[in-house]
Formats: sequence, C-alpha cells, structure tokens
Amino acid sequence: MQQIINFLFRNKNGITFLLLFLLSIFLIINAHTYQKSKVINFANALTGSVFSVKTSIQDYFQLKKENEILWDENKRIRNRLMSIKPCDSLTETPTFSSDIKSFAVSKSIIISNNFRKNFNYLLINKGRNDSIKEDMSVISSKGIVGIVEGTSNNFARVISVLNKDLSINAVIKNTNHFGSLKWNGKSPYYINLLDIPRSASPQVGDTIITGGNSLIFPKGILIGQIKSFELNSNTGYYNIKVALANDFTALSKVYVLDNTHLKEAKNLLEENAND
Repeated sequence: MQQIINFLFRNKNGITFLLLFLLSIFLIINAHTYQKSKVINFANALTGSVFSVKTSIQDYFQLKKENEILWDENKRIRNRLMSIKPCDSLTETPTFSSDIKSFAVSKSIIISNNFRKNFNYLLINKGRNDSIKEDMSVISSKGIVGIVEGTSNNFARVISVLNKDLSINAVIKNTNHFGSLKWNGKSPYYINLLDIPRSASPQVGDTIITGGNSLIFPKGILIGQIKSFELNSNTGYYNIKVALANDFTALSKVYVLDNTHLKEAKNLLEENAND
C-alpha cells in the first residue's frame, strides 16, 4: 500500500494532467454532436471487430462438430438415394420401392491409407462390431474407394481401387458401354478402363461410373472422367485412361455400402450354376 502511495505522490503532476486531459475530452465530446458521433462510430467499429474475431475463433473450434453434422446428413441422404429406383428416362419420376436392390450406408474414418505400392490397402475404424462384412463397397463423397476384404471386431481392411489385383465393372455413362477398371501401378490419380469396343466412340471428358453388375457397387457411383484413349487395332478394343474423381492421397472420411440383398442374389446364382 505504501508503494502505491509513493508512486502516486511521485507522479502526481502526470496523473493530474492525464485526469484533466480525459475530463476535457469527455466535456468536448458531450458538448459537440459531431465529435460525439465520431467517437460512437469508432467504438462501434472497434466492438464489431472484437466480436468478429471472437466469432471467427468460435467458428473455427466448432468446425469439427459442424463437419460431423454434415457427415451424418450425407449418410441419411445416401441411404435415401440408395432406395430410389433408377429412372429409364429424363421424364420418368423416380419411385421408392422395397423390392429393388438396396444398399445400407455406414460412415467410417480411414486410419491408414497406402497409395504408393502396387497392391494398396486402406484400414477403416469400423469392423464386425459395427456390422461391417467382407465384400461391402467403400466410397467417399466424390466416388469409389475400394471393397472390404477382411474385418476384425473394430477395424476393416479395404482393398483399394489402386490395387493391381482389383478389377471393377465400369461403364461410360454417355454410351452405356461396359469395361473393366484396372490400375497399372503407376499414378494414384489415374486408372485404366479396358475392353471397351470400337463402337463405343469414347470422348475426352466422358464420365465413367460403376456398372452395377458386380452386386457390390450400386450402379452410377462416380469413378472419374476420360483423360485420353487409344484403340488397339489388333483387338478392336480401347485402352482408356481415366482421371479419378477421388484424390487417394487425401482421403479421410468414407461410406461403407451394404447390399442387403447380396446373400440372396449369390444363393440364386449358385443354384443356377448347379442346374
């Protein structure tokens, strides 16, 4: 307390000047409308800036929560889309049907992702305890990712599209010509579409989607766009280079699709094979 008193006594002249200066400013502002409005505008601008920074900081720390909300919403939308019967024409209205092939959607996070090897795999944080099984398809918000190959209680191993052992049925959207999607072990940004006949007449920029013939991927999931193509004159088939819609070097969140009619379809195919 004595130190405070000593400080005030030593600086009494400066403190007195400061108090009188502030008092004079206060009187001037109150006595003149123009100066008063300027001060109020400055105070409002300063306050607005402070609250703007505060809001930006709060929004930043809430991004994770907002992303989770959007992710859940995307899951619900995808579940609904999977139950829509495809249209045969642009004028036909989509209908909901319980007897068509349907896919249930689960969300998951990639915890390990390889894309530099010839035979690449991913590990996701859902397994048998979450009803994840082998032969379920895995996609992201941008397109196909791979197929579940094995599971443990809490994790699942996914064979990536960037795996030379994996072959996926694909179709050129504009022409409906089917082919096989195979990776050549080179760039993680491109994949090859093989066995497309000469009659397909592909064009650069054509969209490639899943064909839906494998019972694993539903028809119409985006794969990418044609980057270039070359016709093999000996076989009469194209070798098409496709730019993948997914950036496999930056994957994070995915959806696992369960064909709820897969077992029934497989049993029927096995019965037909035995006849």
